[in-house]
Amino acid sequence: MLIEADVSEEWDSRSNWEELAARAVRTAVVHSRHATLAERDCEISVKFTSDDEVHALNAEWRGKDKPTNVLSFPMAEEDELDRAPMLGDIVLAHGVCATEAADRQVSIETHATHLVVHGTLHLLGYDHETSDADAELMEETERKALAAIGIADPYSLTGVHS
Repeated sequence: MLIEADVSEEWDSRSNWEELAARAVRTAVVHSRHATLAERDCEISVKFTSDDEVHALNAEWRGKDKPTNVLSFPMAEEDELDRAPMLGDIVLAHGVCATEAADRQVSIETHATHLVVHGTLHLLGYDHETSDADAELMEETERKALAAIGIADPYSLTGVHS
């Protein structure tokens, strides 16, 4: 599995965002119902960018005229994942992520890891808006993936969505 990361200047260059993205994506995949994808020749891209860029994407693709913490753009339906070369894109907004991290009293790296895991699960067909059961399954999968890399349950604080 190839994880491509693109990091804009808003994101602190002292952190290795590329490594964070790769670790978060791989961990999410391994703990998902699609664990075999970790061994496949496929790609996920992660973009760490500005609130302005995420705001524009959120308005265009979701009809929401505001920035949000993370957006996911799946490029395959869940039943096509085993043969899709590109699984999709994940985009994180720096300002929203930094504000949420401060509110939760966690590092921006910890919160960004959670958001990349969350975004990856969306690319893999997980959903938290259709039903309570789907939301619980997605959150439980996130908890397991994050625990595997030493991050506490983010849902014990406040919701991830904005």
